[in-house]
Parts: sequence; structure tokens; C-alpha cells
Amino acid sequence: MDYDIIIIGSGPGGYVAAIRASQLGFKTAVVEKAELGGVCLNWGCIPTKALLKSAQVFNYIKHAENYGIKINGEVRPDFEAIIKRSREVAANMSKGIEFLFKKNKIEYIKGTGKIKPGEKVEVTCENDETIEYSANHIIIATGARSKELPNLKQDGKKIIGYREALTLPEQPKSMVVVGSGAIGSEFAYLYNSLGTEVTLVEFLPNVVPLEDEEVSKQLARCFKKAKMKVMVGSSVESVDTGGELCKVKIKTKKGEETVEAEVVLAAVGITTNIEGIGLEDVGIKTEKDKIEVDEFYRTNVEGYYAIGDIVHGHALAHVASAEGICCVEKIAGLDAEPIDYGNIPCCTYTVPEVASVGITEKQATEAGYDIKVGKFPYTASGKASAAGNRDGFVKVIFDAKNGKWLGAHFIGENVTEMIAEAVVARKLGTKGHEILKSIHPHPTMSEAVMEAVAAAYGEVIHL
Repeated sequence: MDYDIIIIGSGPGGYVAAIRASQLGFKTAVVEKAELGGVCLNWGCIPTKALLKSAQVFNYIKHAENYGIKINGEVRPDFEAIIKRSREVAANMSKGIEFLFKKNKIEYIKGTGKIKPGEKVEVTCENDETIEYSANHIIIATGARSKELPNLKQDGKKIIGYREALTLPEQPKSMVVVGSGAIGSEFAYLYNSLGTEVTLVEFLPNVVPLEDEEVSKQLARCFKKAKMKVMVGSSVESVDTGGELCKVKIKTKKGEETVEAEVVLAAVGITTNIEGIGLEDVGIKTEKDKIEVDEFYRTNVEGYYAIGDIVHGHALAHVASAEGICCVEKIAGLDAEPIDYGNIPCCTYTVPEVASVGITEKQATEAGYDIKVGKFPYTASGKASAAGNRDGFVKVIFDAKNGKWLGAHFIGENVTEMIAEAVVARKLGTKGHEILKSIHPHPTMSEAVMEAVAAAYGEVIHL
């Protein structure tokens, strides 16, 4: 065999799996047709966070007087410079992956990979030359792309996906964002903050619909306070792009409404990249746009594996990375532990931020748990008051019988950094009172976690 392991795709699943494989002594190659780092690093997680940081800084400057600072003259966003900065951040991160590949002696094969029977990968290079490679183990990590709906066909100009939203040539004066999951909410916040008139449309009853209902309602209030139009329980029926402005026909509980906007951003989910990569030729089973795998990411065909967005589970970068490590460690014969998909943190990087892990209060009640719920508002947090952003709260849910931490649901400044405490505690089986008796530093946002736990057990001090 040419290699021990060949990985198709260099996103957060593929490149992490490759590095771990190299660490374990495997001769490893990665096939990538675009930029190293995949969508997340180049067109997702990293550049969006760079854009969101620019929006946050702009908001701080706009409200500088709230912090006792006076600014003379006009303050306005330089949209072209903001986009340029985000692309530079992504490019530097991609170069970092290239460095890690060289450091770990991982072969980078540029081209489009297609699996073949007999543990082979055919790579079509940029000059259309095809080269065949072989490996003892082949890991498919081809990721996903923006989903298209029949009535929301993307043309890349007036109806766009997240890629175009990251590189628009100029800032639109108005935008309709369809879908309020993490991607939709983040872009809605970004463009609204920079001065675009934003309408956010969500089919389900709440924005960020997978989050705890109280968190969803709090975020919706914050969006509306920022002068964003939020339409929940609504669906886009059609978009007329014939004129200068898009005419978006939206069905609501009260009837149909037409909203005009320069740009429509479709953020209604993702579609996996599993077509045209040879699955049928090898005989690998799929179900509902996903590759079927076992708990260690083995497909039904020996020697072939799949990780990341293309398998069932959370379509998140950190999940793909964990799956890649788990898959490779199992191949190496280590005592790999299957991933606990009930303990995956989810984050949305709006302002306020949203972070959660475990089940919601509603899910806990429906599951028949006798629960203790604690909630600590940022209005009672000294650090949040000092920081000037008191929107948000920390909510925790425990099993009243045994103290097991069932769920954590945070909204507010810095909560995406704070959620890891709950993830680790749940992993270790830490009980509510153990969190309560663990001293948290003051003043910090994180002490809101301790206070929320105290509230659940009737021992809260600062409420």
C-alpha cells in the first residue's frame, strides 16, 4: 500500500484525524480539492468569527459614551476592510494547517478524491490527470455545503449562501435571512450591527429553535431591541428577483406579507458532499444523505470509514475533530471511547452569545425527570454590569433525585467560553452540590454558573 491511511477532505475532521494518525506512527496522506482546513476554517467558523469581532468592536465604538469615552467625528464601518481582514485571518489559519502537515510529515495531495474498491483512492488533479493511490484504511471526511430549497434557489448574487455572505463586494442596505440556526442568527446579527436593515425569518416558533425556549425568547428580544425584524412561525414562499430589489413573499400566521430586500441569505441547513465520491462503486451504505457508520466510524465495507458532517450526529467542527481522533485511535488498536453525543456543546456567536449542552427543561420534563432548575440573570452579575452588557442569564437543570447535571443553557457575554465547565462536569459525573462548593473567582461571568446552581438548590446568595 502507498499509505497506511488516506483521508479525503482536510476540514476539522480530516486534518485533525491526519495529525493524530501521524502521531500514532501511520504513514498518512490527505486529499483536498480546495483550501487546507476545509469549509470551517476558510468559509465558516473562523472567518465568520473575524467578521463578528469587527461588528462587536463597531458596536463598542458606537456606544463608547456609555463607558465614559467621547469620540469626535463620524464612526462608520469600512465593509471592504472588514471582509479583507476576515479573509486574511482565514488564509493565515490555512497556512497554519500546511505547517502542521509538514511538521507531522503528512502528505498533502491536491485534487478531487474518489474511492474505489480494493482500498484505493483515485485523485483527479487540476490538470485533469488522474492518479491512483492505495491505503490500508481510507477515511471519508468530505463535509457539507449550504442547502438549497426549491423555492430558494441560490444565484450567488441576489439569493446567496454563507460563502457569498462572507465576501460580498459591498454592504447591502437590506437583507432577508431565512433560517435562524447558528449560521442564520450570526449573519443576521453581523449585518444588522453594521447597519443593514435585516429581516430574520424562522419557520419554527422560536429563533435558534434547538435551544432552550427561554434562551430563544431572550435572543429574540435582544434582536428586536437592536431594531432587527424577527418573524417566527413564518416561511418564505417565493422570491421574485426580477426587479432592483428582491420581493420576498412570506407566509405568517396572520397571512402573507411581502418584504423587499437587496439580498436574501439562505441559511436553512446543509447538504452533505457524498455524491460523486464513489460510494456506490464500493458498496458503502447511506441513509438520508448520510453515510452509515458504527460507533467507531467504520462503514459496512472493511477498510473504509466516514466522519464529520457526512455521518449522523451534530454537524459541528469540534464534533468532526473528536470523531476523527476516535476513528484513528480505534484503527491503531487503542482503547478508544465512543463519543457521548448527549454531551456535545453547541455555540452561537451572536451578541449576546448562546451556549448549551445536554437537554432542555422541556425535554427533561417530557422524559419524566423530577428536576431542579436554577437561573441566574446577568443583571445580578457584577462583571456583566462592569462590562456594560447585562443581557442574558445562566440556566442549569439537575435531576432532583441524584444531582446529575442534565442540561446547561447560557445566553450572554462570554458564555461560549463558559460552557466547557458544564461539559467537563457532566463528563465526570459531577453533582450539583460539587459545583456549588467549588469556589469560582470574583468578579467573573463564570461565577454566574455557581450562582445558578445555588439557585437550583435554594442557596443562591446574590438574588
